[in-house]
Amino acid sequence: MTPSEPDPLRDLVRVMDRLRSPGGCPWDAQQTHESLVPYALEEAHELAEAIETADRAGLREELGDLLLQVVFHARIATEHPSDPFDVDDVAADLVAKLVRRHPHVFEDAELDGDVHVQWDRLKTAEKQRASALDGVPLALGALARAQKVAGRAARAGLTAPVPAGDGLGERLLALVLEADAAGVDAEGALRRTAATWEHDLRSREQSGGP
Repeated sequence: MTPSEPDPLRDLVRVMDRLRSPGGCPWDAQQTHESLVPYALEEAHELAEAIETADRAGLREELGDLLLQVVFHARIATEHPSDPFDVDDVAADLVAKLVRRHPHVFEDAELDGDVHVQWDRLKTAEKQRASALDGVPLALGALARAQKVAGRAARAGLTAPVPAGDGLGERLLALVLEADAAGVDAEGALRRTAATWEHDLRSREQSGGP
C-alpha cells in the first residue's frame, strides 16, 4: 500500500488514539479493560444476532463494533507501565498463531488427522495445559460451555457417562451431547427457537389473545 492510498484500519487506530488522549473524549479516557468487558460481550451477541437474522447491513456494522473493542483494548494496553503492547503486537501474535496452528498449509506437513483435533493438540502443547479440557471459559453460558467441553472431550477421545438421574440438568446435558454429536450448535438452536417463540408471544399480545 502506497502512502497515498487510504488505510482505514490505520485511520481507526489514529481515531482511537485521539479519543483516548488528553483533549479527547472523557468517557473513553476513563475506560479500563475491566469496564469494557460488558461491551465486548454485548457486541459479540449483537453480531451473532445479525448473522442469525441474515441482516447484512447489521453484520457489517456489528463487525465494526467488535473491531472497535479490539482497538480500544489495544490502545489501553499501550499505557501499561511494565508490559505495554499495541494493536500491531496483537496482529503479529495472531498471524504467528495462525501460521503455527496450520502446519499443513504453511509448512511442508501433512494434515495429522482432523483439523480440529490437530488444532486442539497444538494449542494444548503451546499453552502447556495439563488437560484437553483446560481453557474453556467459565464465563460462557452453561449450555455453550457444556457443548464446548463435549467437543473437546470427543476430539481427545475422552468419554464418561452422563451423570445419573432424571433431573433437568441431566436431561439438558444429554440434549447438549446429542446436539454436539449431530454437529448442531445447541446454544444457537435454542436461541433461534426461543426467538420464534418470543415473536409468537408478541403477536398474540398485540392481537389481544391469550
